[in-house]
Amino acid sequence: MVIPTLTEGAVTLRPVRLRDARPLERALLDNRAWLQKWEATSPYGPTGLDTRASIRSLLGNARAGRGLPFLIEYEGELAGQLNVSSIVYGSLSSASIGYWVTEHVAGHNVTPTAVALATDHCFYQLGLHRMEICIRPENTPSLRVVEKLGFRYEGLRRRFIHINGAWRDHFSFALVSEELAQGVLRRWQSGQASQDAARVTSEDRAASAFPLPVVREH
Repeated sequence: MVIPTLTEGAVTLRPVRLRDARPLERALLDNRAWLQKWEATSPYGPTGLDTRASIRSLLGNARAGRGLPFLIEYEGELAGQLNVSSIVYGSLSSASIGYWVTEHVAGHNVTPTAVALATDHCFYQLGLHRMEICIRPENTPSLRVVEKLGFRYEGLRRRFIHINGAWRDHFSFALVSEELAQGVLRRWQSGQASQDAARVTSEDRAASAFPLPVVREH
């Protein structure tokens, strides 16, 4: 699968490359305190930081047509990563988006711009029908991203992804192409995205405050 370069203002999404491994590792280490609580981990035990292996895996998924691994740049400097994953076609025609950004670009609309660019590409160039983002209930900055872009809240997913050493609940948000008279980016920039669409129900927000107990056999 061809990984495009997408640009809007000071924000660029470009294909991640193996030579990005060292600067990515440095950014991850420099932003450890900022990112660690949101990082995906393995339920089978701790693993070391191996950015080259991670990039190889992402590029392998891209070659198989299952993903689009992007590097995020802001004003020409590395600012994070965005990955479109779980791409499927046919009767489902969907994908999901995950991302991280460095602390110094927070508050500059880098993440919503990057998410909007990737979502529009998937809808209008790849022909996908549905895009999903899953976010931990405690991740207020990411919740603000889907609110800005008008992603629709779909529900609470219990113990959904292993994050920072444990299975964590996530809120699920999505868009389908029929919801858009224009692209996600243009809709947001024109002020037409409904921020109420991403509103989490009071029942789910209350439930997320009490994680499911772990039942162990004796």
